Amino acid sequence: MGLKTIPFREIEEKAENMYEAVAAMSRQAKVELQERILSKAIISHQEEELDVFDEVEELSPENYEEHEKVTTVAIDKFIDGEVKWRKAILK
Repeated sequence: MGLKTIPFREIEEKAENMYEAVAAMSRQAKVELQERILSKAIISHQEEELDVFDEVEELSPENYEEHEKVTTVAIDKFIDGEVKWRKAILK
């Protein structure tokens, strides 16, 4: 995965305030991370049932799978219009 710049102009077009945009993308990144952790836990639970004395297999560098970072996924979803948020109304 290479580096790519964050398109601030596109983010400004989607939100009135940059702080609102960052808050929405941050919340989306948290959701993405929770979904990733949950799916990994479900897959590992389905693969094998462990007893009390079973050893947990260590991950080796050969089995490492590189995923796109959750912040990058959240920014891309925000720019594509897939992130929904609402502005809090203060009285």
